Amino acid sequence: MAEHKILTEFEGIKDSRSLKTYLKHGGYQALAKAFQKKPEEIVALVKESGLRGRGGAGFPTGLKWSFIPAHIKERYLLCNNDEGEPGTFKDRYILELSPHMLIEGMIISAFAIGAHKAYIYTRCEFYEEIKWMNEAIDEAYKAGYLGKNILGSGFDFDLDHYIGAGAYICGEETGLISSLEGKKGQPKVKPPFPAVAGYLGKPTIVNNTETLAVVPWIVNHGASAYKAIGTEKSAGTKLFCISGPVKKPGVYEVPLGYPLKDFIEKEAGGLRDGVELKGVIPGGLSAPVLLPEEVEKVTLDYESMASFKSMLGSGAIIVIPKTQCMVELLKVTLDFYHHESCGQCTPCREGTGWLANIMKTVMQAKAKEDCYDKMYEVASHMEGRTICALSDAAAMPTKAIITKFKSELLNYLRRG
Repeated sequence: MAEHKILTEFEGIKDSRSLKTYLKHGGYQALAKAFQKKPEEIVALVKESGLRGRGGAGFPTGLKWSFIPAHIKERYLLCNNDEGEPGTFKDRYILELSPHMLIEGMIISAFAIGAHKAYIYTRCEFYEEIKWMNEAIDEAYKAGYLGKNILGSGFDFDLDHYIGAGAYICGEETGLISSLEGKKGQPKVKPPFPAVAGYLGKPTIVNNTETLAVVPWIVNHGASAYKAIGTEKSAGTKLFCISGPVKKPGVYEVPLGYPLKDFIEKEAGGLRDGVELKGVIPGGLSAPVLLPEEVEKVTLDYESMASFKSMLGSGAIIVIPKTQCMVELLKVTLDFYHHESCGQCTPCREGTGWLANIMKTVMQAKAKEDCYDKMYEVASHMEGRTICALSDAAAMPTKAIITKFKSELLNYLRRG
């Protein structure tokens, strides 16, 4: 089992979501330490720690913070708690264990970037998590950890909780900002990047829930302690959620660089009895599938995944059994992305529709054998040509499944 428990520290602890329990286990001590430093020292600390965004892109967090223009004083911090990537359920687990960990991380992060107002953006399906988060925010206000002059520091900070309507596109940071502004949830052209002109046109930092929740640990233990975990380029631990025919599906925290094969066998208990492995989607539905021989070699970090032409993504590991029809899996994937496209960009709006429609004819046994070549070509023309990455998210798994399971896809057609 993995040794490091940073984000999962509160597993098995009774009443772990309450402020009383959080304080008993050292909660808000990092905030007091942070207030003893200058904001720029916190930014430097996070930069030195090697923390990278845990929402999927893996961009260095401290570097992102440093992009805010010094001359604009009105700034915002947004927590992306939308978690709409299929197969992903690790951020909501943080709220289940300890929402105060996120609140403390947000206060420290806001202090570091000079923001006095922040929002948590949560998708509406997280009914219980929304309630737990709201209760924790109320507790924090009553105890003086939110509001005016926090801990006598002179720092004022207000935190609101915004509930999104469950659109996948609002998990993209500029789509989230549009929704928060009361507009249609559509991504915005970059540049300008949110750090320069984001929410209400002001400098805005958007970080994932997991990213913000780990900040108190870094402040308490130091950058070198965090950097000592994981790999040289992928520092720290990460939450991975695993689903499919394994004995112990769920959320596990392991150091980055942990072998995927060991994760499946040791953390998730291995495949269920009688199940053979066909493939693994390592980072949410948009990540290209890995074959069993690739699963044997790859490790859970950004660089290793990229070397196998896949990605760590949100850390959602989906195990595919031998009995799974890849035609059906591809159809479900493309139906999802076609449905979730906001329609703003032509390659995505039309491309996801074409791919979904071709798969519909495949399922009806009306397609010709060259349909997969056409799908591959359409997918290739969708990549890198849109405002956000939703088009890529549909194209990448399509190309991977066609490349790696072409014979199975053709057999489906030939059997009628």
